[in-house]
Amino acid sequence: MQPEDAGESMDRALLIGVSDYRFTKRPHGVPGTLPAVENNVPVLHEALVRARAFADEEILALQSPDFAEAARELQRVAREARGLLLVYFAGHGAIPSGGDELYLQLRDAQVFAGEHTVFNGAVSFSDLMGTVLVTSRADRIVVILDCCFAGNAARVWEHFEDKRRVVLLMSVQANHRIDAGDPGTPTPYTRNLAELLGEGDATTVSRLAARLRERMAEQRRRTLRNEPWEPQLRADAGADVVKLGKEGPQVPLLAPDGSGPSGTARAPGPTGPSPRPRRRRLPAWTAASWRRPRALAAAWSRARRRRKRSGPGAGGGTRPSRRILFRLALPVLLALGVLGVGLYGPLGLAGGDDTHCAPPLELRVLTDPDLEETFRTAADAYLTSDANTTDAGCRHTGITVHSAGSSDVVDALRRHTDAWKEPEGDEVNPQRDIGPQPDVWIPGSRAEVDRVLKEQDTDAVAELEPAESPLVYSPVVLAVPDHLAPEPLNEVTGRPLTKMIDALTVRAEDAAVRRPDPEFTDSGLLATVGLYGDTWAVARGERMVEQPGPPSPTAGELLCALPDDDAVDDRTAALVPEFLLVSGVDCEDITRTPRTALYPADVPGMDPVFVRVRWDDGEVDATARDASVASFHDWLAGDGGREVFARYGFRGPGTREPLDEDQDVDAVKYAPSPLDESAGRNEMEEALSAYQAYGGPGRVLFLLDSSGSMADLWQGPSGGPGLLRQTLGGLGADDEYGAWAVADTGGGPYETLLGFGTHAQEDAEKAVDERARVRDAPADPHAALLAAFDEMEDRGDDGRPQLIVHITDGQHGEHLSGGRLREVLDRAEASRVPVTVAVLGGGGCDEDRPDRRIADVSGGRCLDAGDDVGAALHDEIARIGTGDD
Repeated sequence: MQPEDAGESMDRALLIGVSDYRFTKRPHGVPGTLPAVENNVPVLHEALVRARAFADEEILALQSPDFAEAARELQRVAREARGLLLVYFAGHGAIPSGGDELYLQLRDAQVFAGEHTVFNGAVSFSDLMGTVLVTSRADRIVVILDCCFAGNAARVWEHFEDKRRVVLLMSVQANHRIDAGDPGTPTPYTRNLAELLGEGDATTVSRLAARLRERMAEQRRRTLRNEPWEPQLRADAGADVVKLGKEGPQVPLLAPDGSGPSGTARAPGPTGPSPRPRRRRLPAWTAASWRRPRALAAAWSRARRRRKRSGPGAGGGTRPSRRILFRLALPVLLALGVLGVGLYGPLGLAGGDDTHCAPPLELRVLTDPDLEETFRTAADAYLTSDANTTDAGCRHTGITVHSAGSSDVVDALRRHTDAWKEPEGDEVNPQRDIGPQPDVWIPGSRAEVDRVLKEQDTDAVAELEPAESPLVYSPVVLAVPDHLAPEPLNEVTGRPLTKMIDALTVRAEDAAVRRPDPEFTDSGLLATVGLYGDTWAVARGERMVEQPGPPSPTAGELLCALPDDDAVDDRTAALVPEFLLVSGVDCEDITRTPRTALYPADVPGMDPVFVRVRWDDGEVDATARDASVASFHDWLAGDGGREVFARYGFRGPGTREPLDEDQDVDAVKYAPSPLDESAGRNEMEEALSAYQAYGGPGRVLFLLDSSGSMADLWQGPSGGPGLLRQTLGGLGADDEYGAWAVADTGGGPYETLLGFGTHAQEDAEKAVDERARVRDAPADPHAALLAAFDEMEDRGDDGRPQLIVHITDGQHGEHLSGGRLREVLDRAEASRVPVTVAVLGGGGCDEDRPDRRIADVSGGRCLDAGDDVGAALHDEIARIGTGDD
């Protein structure tokens, strides 16, 4: 080992991987061991040596150290380093309820929840930065974190004065947990990192971070909240950007004045540490690029192309030494804007030439998932606006924007605000599952706020203060492939959604409709209100949007997923907010089927509202925070926000006209009329309850026509009893069902074959076999159906899916004609219980036949010889029941 005062730069790397944890049981243990992490350290060690970033003897690898060992070795390598210091951690990461700290949990980690949660056996990132890294005499410091919540370290990094020489690479955005992956391979982030290091091309850490982000996107990696997995980077705006790679000229990416490549080769000989640049006000092009991350990306790309054309310079480049392969580039890359970054830009960079800016107060903004990109862009623009800048050029406020599933947020604000503030266990932990306590909540509909206020616990520790008016408006539209749009476009507005879908399937029998997850985003729930209609025909509405597999979480992801199959894309309409057809969606560079927006008359639109969230005893800086919240709201509601919202394709909340008066998008209509009003609290609540109940334990009542006319349609698997038996596999132990034999033998319109309740499948089949027989009597379907509606009504309206199945030969005579038919139709429409009729004969489901009319008005199906009755009836039962078949 070289002495501390040696003149030569001394590089050190400390690689910590914690796969084995001593305490994994409740209540104080960590979530479990991480077998995949055991592979991380040797793979990364080899990659760093192979890339000549470090010599083997410069790397210290620790596998599952306890707190004392890790702290000791961390202090030692920090003290020894003079050139480059790299610190890598992989293992469990934990955050407190506020999300404003990150704890790196070592082998002996334990968590003691309480008023002030204690993280034993863990290194806080504040301590890592403040007492170890910042006191090191290393010229440059690179920290790489591969753990859950790694992105929360960015908030800590922002508040350190000496962060200019610290570059921070984080495996995932803030407030997200990630899967460690296959136990036999390194974790996904570290595996990609090691592979990129092994490619051999000289690169900067910033470019490496961009490549990591691209790779994770290409691999379609997702966090445990089912959102895109986005690696993060933090480096000071005035910081040098560390360069690595075993080949390549040592030239800066941009010249010292930021104008382009210098084209000048470095002089031969050892490279000393770069002097720390003096803080200056950011140049105008940089500020503009902050507001427009894509513009910065383009500028970066042009600079790279110019550099490639210009070569290493007239004098040629020198090869980097084996010892110092992480070279220092110049202070150019506000690449944080390019990379993403999922949180916010570098805050409190500088004021005037000699002004030091205190860390700004940070606001946490929680949005509906479909709105996250819009409000993240708006927050980025606000950060650099005059409204957020002091006379000295400093920033008043920093903003973190993130999203979470809409129904989870409503439920947490109603019933779990105490657990959100101070989690006490694993079962209910909004801080883990949603994110930190928000200062501002922006749901997709005002009705969501009303849902919370109506049902919020009386002892809730969060108080909601919604603004009087929504910020913007966007109708939820049926986006139909252009070649399936109605011609002329006189059916674009004014019709119920179900009628529009019916008309679509007339134009193309194989047409399909999809909507995003109603539990995850408000646009999906608003679409569901229209699907169920005024009669709340849940089963019929769900059949209209049935698809293989679960629905896409968000409308944006739905539009991105459709082109995965050209045939599906060409015939599928999507229920999405209109603004996405204007702004487009950020998915892979693929060709999507062009679509035309249809405007259903009964689908409420999105009307995002700004809600201040106050936490009891949680705001020691309440006055300053109130001022920051008010300033951000006023900016969003004013010209600044209007410019962003116009660019994203929103409409004014009052006029309902596009904010961009010059908008010229073929897919949307300038002023469709009428546009449905905003959603009400009750219809949102009822739609969500019905959706959640659909697919849970169901109730089914079978009416088996047992009249004499059924004698020739009785035997075999396609006969009446055979069809009934085939459907029972679709019903589970928690489903309630019964069966009636419909024949008027003098004691009433039916006899009970199977009492209404839960049954074992074997017992139910046995009862049907023993009791079902043809009676020498006529059937009275009028009386039997009215009795069936009464039976289902008596079961109560608890939101469980219900179905009446009528198996018949369709020979009803006067029992289903005239006033008797009208009485059944009225009850069917009022009951909200779908009736599926299986007619064992041809023509029974022709238009205007009684069975067809009953099925249509109730939201059920009519099946006859033109269908595969057995398979279709089985599918109907499977949608209602919870059986395995």
